[in-house]
Amino acid sequence: MKYQFTAAVLLLLVASARAQLVASHAPTSPTPTSATTAPLPSSLQVTGKPVVRVNDAVLTDRDLLREMFALFPYARLHNGFPKMQEAEIRRGAMQMIIFEELVYQEAVRRKMTIAPERILREEKKFQRQFSSREEFNDYLKEDMDGSEAKLRQQIKRSLLIEAMLKNEVQNKAVVSPIEVRRYYDKNPKMFEHDETFAIQTISLLPPADANPETIKDMRKRAEAIFQQAKATKNYEEFGLLAEKVSEDDFHVDMGDHKTVKREKLPPEVVKAALAMKPGDVSPLLQLGTAYTMFRLNAHSAPGETKFADIKADLTVRLQKQKYENLRVALDQRLHQNAKIQEM
Repeated sequence: MKYQFTAAVLLLLVASARAQLVASHAPTSPTPTSATTAPLPSSLQVTGKPVVRVNDAVLTDRDLLREMFALFPYARLHNGFPKMQEAEIRRGAMQMIIFEELVYQEAVRRKMTIAPERILREEKKFQRQFSSREEFNDYLKEDMDGSEAKLRQQIKRSLLIEAMLKNEVQNKAVVSPIEVRRYYDKNPKMFEHDETFAIQTISLLPPADANPETIKDMRKRAEAIFQQAKATKNYEEFGLLAEKVSEDDFHVDMGDHKTVKREKLPPEVVKAALAMKPGDVSPLLQLGTAYTMFRLNAHSAPGETKFADIKADLTVRLQKQKYENLRVALDQRLHQNAKIQEM
């Protein structure tokens, strides 16, 4: 079975190595669930077989599988990893356990320490994930050779990795307001935006074998639906009507096209939208042999996003970028003199 020692530690470790791989799922939750406690399928059984040597430390298939589950925690429920992604998940997990081990070894080399009482607190927190003492004992027997001392050592290892990454990456990744403003001023084109419209549509499309009588009936139906659309009072009411009667591809999403650039819309739609205000429903439009009506949800003129409007998001983006640059640099430094041999 696989359990986390602390949610914060595992989440940080997963995030710190994620840039080297593509992962489509979030890490497992900090609490045992059916995805983490279900019996392993035979293809995922571990034997303790060595998979990589990192300097003098040997990591096993148990370490590798732990990280593979961190990247794709639903493998137990799906009886294994997706065949198209398994090799990539394995590669990413291998990179991750090597990185974690190098970070841990560097923390030991620097003689970093964790207070014993902190380790005991984390052990108690970890034990609370289990439904009973018997379940916890089963975990110890299966994953820790029955040794609580080994569990404490693993907790200590995780906390040392967390502390090392905090010192070398997280704390140094802070971006000051001055840096954010400087980036904004130096990259004006990044914050320019085109004219856009946010709309919902209801459209009626003629059948392939349409004849004049069919087109006439469709016009009548479109006019009746148009009266219903004009009576809607908000996004939800228009959207529910779209899901019920619209025949275009957007009807499954309440008719919502999200935000569309001006040049992507038919001229008739643009002309109508320019005469509307948000919340208005357009006139009934004939586009070729189709009939369309739309609700204007927003209209943004071309221009530049103001710094005040983008400051918070830009700060987060720059901090993530700086964090990853620092993490990659740390990874490269730790690899320089390391002896790594996959088995």
